[in-house]
Amino acid sequence: MSPDAQPISTTRYGSNAGQPLTRRDGLLKVTGRATYAADNHPEGMLYAVYAGATIARGRVTSLDVAAAKAHPGVIEVWTPDNRPPLSHDPDAKLPPFGFRIEALQSDRVRYANQPIALVIAETLEAATEGAALLHPQYEVDEARTELDNGQMFDPPSVGVGGQPRSAFGDVEAGLKAATVAIEAEYETPAQYHNAMEPHAVVAVWEGDKLTLDMPNQALVMSCGLYASYFGIPPENVVIRSPFLGGGFGSKAIINGPQILGILAARALKRPVKLVLTRAQMYGPVGHRGRTWQTLRMGADAEGRLTALHHSAISATSSHDDFLEPAANASTHLYASPAILSEHRGLRLDIGTPGPMRAPGEASGSAALEIAVDELAEACGVDPLEFRLKNYAETEPGSGRPYSSKALRECYAEGARRFGWASRPLQPRMMRDADGFLVGWGMGTALFPCPMFPAEARATIRAHGKALIETAGADMGQGAWTALAQIGAEALGLAPDDVEFHSGLSTLPDGGIAGGSGHTASAGAALAGAGKDAIARLTDLATSDPASPLYGAGNIGVVARGGRLHRRDDDSRSESYGEILARAGGQDIVGTAQSARDPAAAASHAMYSHGAVFAEVKIDPTLGQIRTTRMVGAFAAGRIINPRLVESQYFGGMIWGASFALHEEALHDPRTGRIMNADLAEYHVPVNADIPSLEAILIPEDDAYVNSIGVKGVGEIGITGTVGAIANAIWHATGVRVRKFPIRIEDILGGL
Repeated sequence: MSPDAQPISTTRYGSNAGQPLTRRDGLLKVTGRATYAADNHPEGMLYAVYAGATIARGRVTSLDVAAAKAHPGVIEVWTPDNRPPLSHDPDAKLPPFGFRIEALQSDRVRYANQPIALVIAETLEAATEGAALLHPQYEVDEARTELDNGQMFDPPSVGVGGQPRSAFGDVEAGLKAATVAIEAEYETPAQYHNAMEPHAVVAVWEGDKLTLDMPNQALVMSCGLYASYFGIPPENVVIRSPFLGGGFGSKAIINGPQILGILAARALKRPVKLVLTRAQMYGPVGHRGRTWQTLRMGADAEGRLTALHHSAISATSSHDDFLEPAANASTHLYASPAILSEHRGLRLDIGTPGPMRAPGEASGSAALEIAVDELAEACGVDPLEFRLKNYAETEPGSGRPYSSKALRECYAEGARRFGWASRPLQPRMMRDADGFLVGWGMGTALFPCPMFPAEARATIRAHGKALIETAGADMGQGAWTALAQIGAEALGLAPDDVEFHSGLSTLPDGGIAGGSGHTASAGAALAGAGKDAIARLTDLATSDPASPLYGAGNIGVVARGGRLHRRDDDSRSESYGEILARAGGQDIVGTAQSARDPAAAASHAMYSHGAVFAEVKIDPTLGQIRTTRMVGAFAAGRIINPRLVESQYFGGMIWGASFALHEEALHDPRTGRIMNADLAEYHVPVNADIPSLEAILIPEDDAYVNSIGVKGVGEIGITGTVGAIANAIWHATGVRVRKFPIRIEDILGGL
């Protein structure tokens, strides 16, 4: 099957954007016919396996290369001593999302699981066994994995180019003037991407042209990055990525193992496949960095904020600078006359963190939403009432109006559906029929609305149906379906009459599938391309004397149901096929580029908003915590496919439950190795942990955010949920836990 083909039709409940169509790719996935990167097996393919460091800091002193090479089926073994050269220094960053990587450039070990050798063999088994035979020996330095032994520094930026400090107003004066004030410390753990599909690459060279089958969130951008490492033009690189088994941010970043696999294919002149094991996902491919956060907040006698100070220490690697921008979560949400957010970095002997599903907002809002509840408690005010008292009518600091903001409606409808009005103010006041302690908590959800430059092409074919194309990525969020709906709407066609090609870097650049901005970015480009194609078709018809639309150029036409209709006389219409047949059967091609209007971006603050309400039940004897119910209400502009959006909200809320109660990477303080680098011990929710979920889609129109009025929905569900669960645990027990994940031992002493 061609990787950019769309072999199936949709099962539809409607025909336009805004309808809950089922996934175009659903049948392929559930029947096992979807082709992921590692499913490709070109003729003559070799297998590459990297050997990972078993220490976190030091130097490799020896490897038994002879033993590995002697193993049957092993073709080659690379170490820093014999790895072929690259055209780009792995320790030099490449914009815009460049990281320093490990590609056997030296014998230094900077973190556990770092590649220290590469074994290439005829079979996966031979490569794996060859890597095991290397038996590395080390000169070991003490591993720095904790706050008390890391190296503190002032970062030049946080996240992807963000400011490490933001301030307006006089925080100290605001705290001094406060009637009530709180100060507390919060800690969030390191969390690792655990997409069902691990990172993989199948590399094929034909001369100086390179074809890569790989999961990738930014196809066209990545072509240029890979080309730099191998000294070839970007147009010589083709990336095929029709399906991704999850990405969460990690698959937009170049990593060392992939570079080594591609290099092996070039050096050995045979296709090479490299697939990371689950354990190898903990190290070279990014993660959410650990944070230590302090919040200082003050309020006046009426419960209105006087100051908010959010400071964060974010862990990063010893050799790079990506920091979780946690404190920035406090800069855009609550009305305060003074807000200060600031970050410091902590160098540890770990793999470099990177963007991971709501980077900054997830960890920062986890702390912020507990702190808001603590201040509400100190003021004697209901948590929802307190948030409404401090509702920001304009963006804090800048004073810009919001492009749209239906957060009040989210609060109101979420609270109504949840039954919040019957919540007692004091903790430990509710029990169920079995005697379990019951608690209710809430959190506000906020996420920005990024939009990346994107391009698309729409072709109306001679038979009247259409093809739309953009090099986008579907990580499971339903992009194939939602983007096809947008394109079909712009073309005036039913989705079944529109073929959609994506997941191939030679198509028009669909931008980056990240930051919850893919639908807005690629979707706006597809809408523009469809409108351009219709405009060209209209010119054909209205200038053709044989057409019933002849001369309607000034009056205008409407595209609907595969026909053009005069605006002033709906009975005068013509099908696309009829128009094109008279024009010689030619196809009509429309193109478009999309980008946010700079004037709108400068004049308006753009965010998605929401509110999450959570119920927990806790065994008063054992301290076992169960999240039994969650209701989330979200406002995110125009909704293209309610079914897919609801699924994204569910996923975000489940991830929030995972953050609050399950996820944590544990380091061995002796070696720096991650002790739970597998899916059995790195706990994420299973079906039994998933509560009753309800996601409410609050209507919202936004005339500024982009041409199609779409905001992001993928990550916002996490941001309110973590704090909501923590606050519910306090409400059930009276125990305030400020470290995640929350465990039985954290509350048992207070029961």
